[in-house]
Amino acid sequence: MFNALVVEKNEEGKTSAAVQALSLDQLPAGDVTVAVAYSTVNYKDGLCIGPGGGLVRNYPHVPGIDFAGTVEASDDARYKPGDKVVLTGWRVGEAYWGGYAQKARVKADWLVPLPDGLDTRQAMAVGTAGFTAMLAVMALEDHGIKDGPVLVTGAAGGVGSVATAILAKLGHQVAAVTGRPETADYLTSLGATQIVAREELNETTKRPLEAEAWGGCVDAVGGEMLARLLGQMKYGASVAAVGLAGGAGLPATVIPFLLRGVNLLGIDSVMQPYDNRVRAWQRIASDLPMDKLEAMIQPATLSDLPELGRGILKGQVKGRVVVDVNA
Repeated sequence: MFNALVVEKNEEGKTSAAVQALSLDQLPAGDVTVAVAYSTVNYKDGLCIGPGGGLVRNYPHVPGIDFAGTVEASDDARYKPGDKVVLTGWRVGEAYWGGYAQKARVKADWLVPLPDGLDTRQAMAVGTAGFTAMLAVMALEDHGIKDGPVLVTGAAGGVGSVATAILAKLGHQVAAVTGRPETADYLTSLGATQIVAREELNETTKRPLEAEAWGGCVDAVGGEMLARLLGQMKYGASVAAVGLAGGAGLPATVIPFLLRGVNLLGIDSVMQPYDNRVRAWQRIASDLPMDKLEAMIQPATLSDLPELGRGILKGQVKGRVVVDVNA
């Protein structure tokens, strides 16, 4: 038997989440069984712990869109018992049972070997959010980061925190956007050299172009803020779009793309090809300062998850929550 956070739905359609004891034969089919060590909390997890957000297909359900642990059994030659592995994406924790459990059984294709230089706790301090942040930084690099500050929106959140720390370590000036003034010291400790109040970018403007200000941007907000900052990018600069906390609409014009050659880069971490996953995790191991990573960590257990799920949906979770599923 092992413990897991199980979400159930009653006949009235109301969901509830609680830690339960499960048996191995209750796990779904898969090639590899993993003894999970750590997971984390993302916005999608908040949805899946709660009402589902249209992401969960069947109940009862075990959420957790990422995890790191040790292979216990494998029917795939790529993995053997004792191997350390990490999983993000592939709709695990949404359509399939995920990492909020002491055991998980998944397809081998969904796993990535844990890179040298990272342990399982650090891997989940990074998690899906940090993995997405690294993909965004890599995309900006591939298109050329211009001189000047790199803007990070939603900077105190999971993606933003890691993006800020990575960009600062790589030698870039980082302008961190936040709507929570109390996080300024935290963001400065991660390497931000400028704090931008969310209100400065939160409204659209009738002007399609403003003064060129940013050499690149990792945007976790979307909506009106993304529309506004597109008109502030330097010539040929790129915006890596990773989220939509501010809404899915984009009330913008094509002028920044046509007159300044601005690039809008979509970042998907769910279906990312294997080779790029490995590349991103290797870059994380080398380019994310581990002391900064440690400063982001908020420890948690399985029993803490219902409250944390509600909190992250309200924007009340800072940095990276690391869930010790065995505590």
